[in-house]
Amino acid sequence: MTVRVRFANLESATRSVTLGAPISATVTLAEIAEELVRAVLADHPDEKTISLLAISVSHLEEQWDVQLELPLGLEDEARRPGTRKGLARWEADCAVDRIRDRFGWDAVGYASVALGISRSVPDEFRKLAEKEL
Repeated sequence: MTVRVRFANLESATRSVTLGAPISATVTLAEIAEELVRAVLADHPDEKTISLLAISVSHLEEQWDVQLELPLGLEDEARRPGTRKGLARWEADCAVDRIRDRFGWDAVGYASVALGISRSVPDEFRKLAEKEL
């Protein structure tokens, strides 16, 4: 995953990470992107305005089977799809996808966005990001 942040003065910074294990949940991708953006902002404490935020993910594959993993207490265990937490995140994504397939995209959303209390990106951005070009 790669994150590029451009500031109002047109200076930009890029951070990337290669994961040691596959991931399968949208929330995990969001967490990793947030960590990378926070790393950029920590390196540029005087910047107050972001003019562009680009997130790139590569090596995406459709995964039908999840290999279960032993709870070994690894640092990234919550992100691994075969752990208890990773599997729960993957199942939640699948449930949301099934609901949206049956009842439409607006049937499920983020409560914090709907209530206007979130500063996160709304589903419209996710739709655009998932669009095949």
